[in-house]
Amino acid sequence: MRIDSHQHFWRYSPEEHRFIDDDMAVLKRDYMPPELLGELTAQGFDGSVAVQARQSLDETRWLLALGQQHPFVRGVVGWVELTAPDVAETLSELSRHERFRGVRHIVQSERPGFLADARFRRGVAGLARWNLSYDVLVYARQLPEAIELAYALPDVSFVLDHLGKPPVKSGELEPWRLQMKRLGALSNVCCKVSGLVTEADWKNWRPSQLEPFLDAVLESFGASRLLVGSDWPVCTLAGSYAKVMGVFSDYFAALSASERAAIFGGNAARVYRLTA
Repeated sequence: MRIDSHQHFWRYSPEEHRFIDDDMAVLKRDYMPPELLGELTAQGFDGSVAVQARQSLDETRWLLALGQQHPFVRGVVGWVELTAPDVAETLSELSRHERFRGVRHIVQSERPGFLADARFRRGVAGLARWNLSYDVLVYARQLPEAIELAYALPDVSFVLDHLGKPPVKSGELEPWRLQMKRLGALSNVCCKVSGLVTEADWKNWRPSQLEPFLDAVLESFGASRLLVGSDWPVCTLAGSYAKVMGVFSDYFAALSASERAAIFGGNAARVYRLTA
């Protein structure tokens, strides 16, 4: 089973999608399941994991409804207010849906120290009760906080989005590479191979610029804890779906068939508990 572990849907609204600025004009429209299905099919994928784009419980429920309407959406990583007094009740309700598989908060937009907040940590810790994962969305400068969080909560399954957004434009590997080693040493952390092209120069990047960063996460996490994701439609800022996934296919081509199967779907199926 080949799974795109990271993509988004939205009905575009300037008020609700304020992160889409004028430099991202290509994203200022609706992106819905039928369009993605065409891309998946063309590249030989069987399904995907839809990930939240807004801090909205309504969006989480909307994504779950889309998954029910479009079976190729195998799982949803939604948003929940993890510091809310009634978070347990909310998680109990959402977990009744067969496609609710994890939670994400857009930490990259939060103040320094956010991941150390006691209320937030209690909320993340509570995900283990429902067998839900937590997707970590941070900038590279926030990785030390992410490492501390994952170390403090060994019972929670963490998935690092977009390799922690390394400085692809500058090509500087340190201290990011050392932080990948520290995260990779924690058995409860996996890493999504996604989002690299949008950390590069959108118009002038080359696959060779991405290779040192891919080398680092392969060394740190191994083939058993990497999940390929397109980050569609955000990836279209820098390249087509086929081009982005082609880079990953070419890079991992030297691995064994079983390792490639894990990276391109098996690991996502395991981490997110997806069914065929």
